[in-house]
Amino acid sequence: MKFVDEALVHVAAGDGGNGCLSFRREKYVARGGPDGGDGGDGGCVYMIADDAINTLVDYRFQSKYRAERGQNGMSKGCTGRGGEDIYLKVPVGTTVVDDNTTEIIGDLTEEGQVLLVGQGGFHGLGNTRFKSSTNRAPRQTTHGSKGELRDIKLELKVIADVGLLGMPNAGKSTLIRSVSAAKPKVADYPFTTLVPNLGVVRVQSHRSFVIADIPGLIEGASEGAGLGVRFLKHLARCRILLHLVDVAPIDGGDPVEAAQSIINELERFSPALAARERWLVLNKVDLLPEDEREEICADILQRLDWQGEVRQISAIGGLGTNELCQQLLVRIEQRNEQEREDAEIAREEEAFKSRMEQEARDKLRQLGEERKQRYQDRKLGIEDDDEDDDDHDVEIVYTR
Repeated sequence: MKFVDEALVHVAAGDGGNGCLSFRREKYVARGGPDGGDGGDGGCVYMIADDAINTLVDYRFQSKYRAERGQNGMSKGCTGRGGEDIYLKVPVGTTVVDDNTTEIIGDLTEEGQVLLVGQGGFHGLGNTRFKSSTNRAPRQTTHGSKGELRDIKLELKVIADVGLLGMPNAGKSTLIRSVSAAKPKVADYPFTTLVPNLGVVRVQSHRSFVIADIPGLIEGASEGAGLGVRFLKHLARCRILLHLVDVAPIDGGDPVEAAQSIINELERFSPALAARERWLVLNKVDLLPEDEREEICADILQRLDWQGEVRQISAIGGLGTNELCQQLLVRIEQRNEQEREDAEIAREEEAFKSRMEQEARDKLRQLGEERKQRYQDRKLGIEDDDEDDDDHDVEIVYTR
């Protein structure tokens, strides 16, 4: 199955049926009077969240949807049949945005949640509605109103409690394989991860959380380089970010420079996302000489001027991973409890998420406009060496 996290859809709700102009014409009914019925209401268009779907790929092949029109009214006071509503299934975690006004119509974050995206037209009135003591033979009717037309943008953001970020080959895929049943591709070369991978981490039989791995970031990602920036928006729903740093890079690079590069790209992409609670995870510490391990890790923290949470692990060897998962679960449960008990904290959290998502949406829109401009320049013969193209059809894996 191809993973597509954005799609443009045109929806058209059904028009309302027209009212009927009719008079009784029966042999033994004198002066029968008006008997035109009302039309039927037009069908509406709804989005419904379905946990069995994890991609928007179907909407790339069919992008236009029209609900049924209401039936016109009929004689003998018969009302027209209402148009049938249509329900479009989307993955849980889909944000629905009006493409013309950029207004957020709604956010589908729970299984079975339903959102109205196209209001059907209202029925027209038959001439029976206009009869009165002074108007015995009304010839007035009304037409049904038009159904709502909308161009909407569907944006899928995976729903996870913990998000992994870091340079390619920092060990993100290895970590998610180590702590969950997910089996993303792992290899000794960069960019083995091309899609978000989700895994359920079960600390106990009844206590678990979802962890998300996105493609690695590189310098210049916030300006469109590489694949990672396209998936950074998925981290907007995460409560905690784990910043993995390879303390023993195979290419001999500086871990501090790599970590700082990720921090800079994060801040340029979304200041709100960069302000999210983030833990620094020093990975592959088992490759360091045991007598120098603490000294090297302390030097990294000092040079980064890191003040937050720090953990030392070896994802491939399982060193420190169980303790990391237990501490993450405790922190997630604490945050959930605080939001349940304090309405103000819950409102602040929702506002913060909205801000992150809006910044991500604005940045991606800006990058899209720049790509269109480069394409137009190439058509006009203007030289452009930037061959960036992040329109990839790739695959998502979600393992429980």
